[in-house]
Amino acid sequence: MTKWEYSTIPLIIHATKQILDQWGEDGWELVQVVPGPDGNGLVAYLKREKGQS
Repeated sequence: MTKWEYSTIPLIIHATKQILDQWGEDGWELVQVVPGPDGNGLVAYLKREKGQS
């Protein structure tokens, strides 16, 4: 059975691609993007298989 670890990160609008590319290079896969808790900005939810760090 695959085990996953998860992370949430704030996304800066003018650097979204660079942020996601960097996390992707580290083995993280984007799961979902949702509005930030204050209604401003975005929060990305990412996952990767445990043991890939």
